[in-house]
Amino acid sequence: MVLGGCTGAVDNPEHPDPPSATLPLRGTQRPEVGSPHAPALGGGLAHASSPTAAAGSAAGSFDLPGVPPRAPGFEVGALPDRVAAPGSASVPVRLVIPEIGVATRLVRLGLEPEGGMQVPGNFGDAGWFAGGPVPGQVGPAVIAGHVDSKTGPAVFYRLRELRPGQAVLVERADGARLRFLVEQARSYPKAGFPTAAVFGPVPSAALRLVTCTGDFDRARGSYRDNLVVFARLAGVAR
Repeated sequence: MVLGGCTGAVDNPEHPDPPSATLPLRGTQRPEVGSPHAPALGGGLAHASSPTAAAGSAAGSFDLPGVPPRAPGFEVGALPDRVAAPGSASVPVRLVIPEIGVATRLVRLGLEPEGGMQVPGNFGDAGWFAGGPVPGQVGPAVIAGHVDSKTGPAVFYRLRELRPGQAVLVERADGARLRFLVEQARSYPKAGFPTAAVFGPVPSAALRLVTCTGDFDRARGSYRDNLVVFARLAGVAR
């Protein structure tokens, strides 16, 4: 699964609901696969195709996102460019982002009955989307988290501060530590979320960190934009 923050007020009694992060409805704008190009910095959440829902997550304050399209075929011209972590696809259990002080467990996210991706039920947790690649596998792994709550900052509040070249570490159940490097961060209006760029196929192991950003829409109880951080696998240690 895409880094950034939000400009909406934190701990604001006028928020009708906890801030949310969302994905686009089916049929909204879909940029070219593998081309994460859009306006600069902002945030929100995503979803994809997996029939399972997971414990430790909840719908709650997030808008209902649409289901990403089935990935089209992807031609890879040079197999040596396919970078992936060695070994089996062990599940991720922890996320560490030293530059912004993030150190959190990773909960499993599935799909809600309506087809949208689940979101973490705890504002201090981030979650990985189990319907897509596991971090370290070829393809984009998606990790989502809240930006804030009625009582203050949440796990991805400082995501907007990440810059290209900074590290994002994912620890797996098998003891491996994957080191991803930030490539770019982009914000998108929720009505124009780049589903294909976030969930579509890429020829190497990638990571997408997703949260909310932009102005807070008091009428809807959610932020207007999504922030996506794009990162690539740079190394694996044990």
